[in-house]
Amino acid sequence: MKKIEFSDAHSKKHFDFFNSMNHPHSSMTAKVKLGDLKKYAKQKGISLHHSIVFHVAKVVNEIPELKQRIRGNEVIEHDLVHPSFTVATDVSDSFSFCTVPFSFDEEEFYRSAEKVQLLMQSAPSFEDEPGRDDYIFLSSIPWVDFTSIGHAMHYHPGDSVPRITWGKIVEENGEHRMAVAIQNHHALADGKHIGQFYIKLEEAFLSITV
Repeated sequence: MKKIEFSDAHSKKHFDFFNSMNHPHSSMTAKVKLGDLKKYAKQKGISLHHSIVFHVAKVVNEIPELKQRIRGNEVIEHDLVHPSFTVATDVSDSFSFCTVPFSFDEEEFYRSAEKVQLLMQSAPSFEDEPGRDDYIFLSSIPWVDFTSIGHAMHYHPGDSVPRITWGKIVEENGEHRMAVAIQNHHALADGKHIGQFYIKLEEAFLSITV
């Protein structure tokens, strides 16, 4: 990781303005085209859920502002952030958190995700590792084509881990799309960076070939 130094006084004022708020988190939901993602996952014999997790995490790791975290009066930027996503369990109706070390090597990531998810299904965890903030919190609501979503959280201004959720895959005009929501700390990422996230994510899905 590295410490972030503000390049100019205005950037520091922007950070201080939003960081001083008791609810500095912003959220957005948009429909994203999936291209041939479903066909790709089926042909590869991989989990569609894991494929979505991989592409979301890959895009987040390509945007520096979404890897930045607030620690006291400092801002740091992680080299990599890792997806912590929800999975069903075999022992309860409640979900488990499933944290997988991120790798840009797609096949390696899928192997790790399968291994960790199998463990969490039988020995679920509801806690993230104390002191870590190199996460991306991911979840899905595959039964609902939602238009907005809110997250349960302690509204601590220093909580700067992005939360990303996707919904039901629907077909519209011959194309598969799904709602994707992102909640982030506005002192670190603004509309420009969230726009980059959506553009890059849709480009990643549409670039998949079968």
